Amino acid sequence: MSDITVSAVTLMGNKHKGRGVPCEDSSIAVQRDGVSCVVVADGAGSKQYTHARFGSKSACDTVSELLIDHFDALYYENREAAVKSIIIAAVHVGFSKLIEEYKLDSLDRLSCTLLFCAVKDRRVIVGHIGDGLIACVSRNGVRPITMPQNGTNASSTYFVTAPHAADYLRLIKTTTDDIHGIALMTDGVQDSVYDENSGLVKPVVASMVETAAKGREKSEQEINSILSQYIVGASNNSDDASFGIMLLDKTQGPDAGKLPKSADRFGKSEETFKDLQTKMLPEVKKAKQIITSCGTNPPPKTIAPGDDEDVKTSDTKPVAVKKDEKEYAADETKMKIKSNKDDKSSWILKAVALTELVAIIILLIKMFILGG
Repeated sequence: MSDITVSAVTLMGNKHKGRGVPCEDSSIAVQRDGVSCVVVADGAGSKQYTHARFGSKSACDTVSELLIDHFDALYYENREAAVKSIIIAAVHVGFSKLIEEYKLDSLDRLSCTLLFCAVKDRRVIVGHIGDGLIACVSRNGVRPITMPQNGTNASSTYFVTAPHAADYLRLIKTTTDDIHGIALMTDGVQDSVYDENSGLVKPVVASMVETAAKGREKSEQEINSILSQYIVGASNNSDDASFGIMLLDKTQGPDAGKLPKSADRFGKSEETFKDLQTKMLPEVKKAKQIITSCGTNPPPKTIAPGDDEDVKTSDTKPVAVKKDEKEYAADETKMKIKSNKDDKSSWILKAVALTELVAIIILLIKMFILGG
C-alpha cells in the first residue's frame, strides 16, 4: 500500500504516572493484504475496570485483524446492524480469552472505547464507540467524522462491554474521495484539539496528519514529540493519549496556516433527545395501534372511475341502480368472459407453481445425493 501511510502512537498521561497506574490506552497501525488499518482504544479509568488496559489492547488487535481479513464481507453487507453486531462479537471473543487467562469475574473489567478506520483501494470503513474523535483532513480543511459520545455527563461514555453496545457503535462506509488523511484520537488528545461547542477541529491536527508524508518512523517520532510537549506535558493531570494517522500520500491537504483557529458556538435549544421521545410517544403509540389493527379489517369498498351511473353509495352499503333487460344481458356476457379469463389464469398459475415445486424437489434430491 505505497499510496497510504499509517502510524499510531500511545503515551501515558501524567495523571497515571503520578498514581503509579499503568497506561490504559492502546493503538495499532497495520497494513496487509491490500488493507490499511488504524485502531485506537481507551481503557475505562474507574477502579472497577481493573483490567481495562488489557481490554483496550485486545480490542485493537482483534478489530484490526477482523477488518484486514474480512474487509470485503463487512463493506458489502447492507445490514448495518449485523455488521455492528459482528464487530462487537469479535471484541467479546477476544475478551473471553482474557477472562479465562486472568480469571475475571466480569466482562466489565475489560471495558474500553473503540475507534477504527480501514481502507482498501478506494473503500473506507470507519467505526467509533465512546468518546474520542475521528477527524477527516481534506484540501478544504479539517472536520469531525465522528464526535465524542458521552453519557449523562461529560465524564461518562459508552464502552464495547455495555449492554447493547452495537447500538452505540457508529459505523460509516464511504470512499476516499476528498479525503487527504484521517486522524483517530482518544479523549486524552481530543480534549485539547476539538471544541464540541463550535465543532472546530484545531489546525494542529492537519499538521500532525501531514507528518506521515515523511514515512511511518519519522511520523511516529514527531507525533510522540508533539503529544509529549503539548498534550501530555501540558498538565500534571493529563490523561493517556493515543493518536493514529492514515494519510493518502498522493492527495492534496489544506494549508494549515490558513485554517481557522476559532469558531462561534453552535446555537442550541434546551430540548434533549429524551424530551423529543417523550413528546412523540403518544402519537407513536396511536400510530402503532392503527397500523397493527389495519391488517385485521377488510378493505373499504370503492367505486371505480366511470361506474358512477351503475352504483351509488350510502352510509350503509352500495345500492344498485335499476337496469333494463338489455343492460343485464350485456353484464352477464361480460361476467362470463371475465370468468373464463380468470379460470385460464388460475390454471396457468397452478401449472407454474407445480413446475416450481417439482424443480425445488429435484434440487433437494440432488443436494441430498451430493451431500451423501
